Amino acid sequence: MNPDKQIIVDELLTRVNGSPFLLVVDYTGMAVPEFNELRGRLREGGAECHVAKNSYMKRALESAGMPGLEEVLQGQTAFITGEEDVCGAAKAVKNFAKEFKKPEVKAGLLDGELLDAVQIKVLADLPPREVLLATLLGVINQPASMLARVLNEPGASLARVVKAKFDQGG
Repeated sequence: MNPDKQIIVDELLTRVNGSPFLLVVDYTGMAVPEFNELRGRLREGGAECHVAKNSYMKRALESAGMPGLEEVLQGQTAFITGEEDVCGAAKAVKNFAKEFKKPEVKAGLLDGELLDAVQIKVLADLPPREVLLATLLGVINQPASMLARVLNEPGASLARVVKAKFDQGG
């Protein structure tokens, strides 16, 4: 392979290996200002959007040991990677596509597992990470709260009986 092309493949490989996710989108028909707007929205969520030749990305994915996207690497394809939240990136793409009718999500990878467009849409519809963590914390705390109430109830009942008797003048 030409050394210049190998540099590009190596850079793509670094991006793929450094990101827990990869989203593949078709940006056919997008104007440069729209594409820049999409990049800005993704950047806010800690993700990046890059364009590279499909053959280069195929080589990078093969080198990373992540085959499976070969059939979607056709046409005008952009690649979204990030270091943080796949849901935030998927949500940014979904909201942008709702507004501009482009780009179209083709497929993706999450921790090496292949995702189709429907699974990526599900990720986009999830609440933010902080909300999910708060919900999980509430679920974890619920049994402890119920146990504390059960353990407290006999003493509270006794206190109510004593107070009622006292209020009656007894």
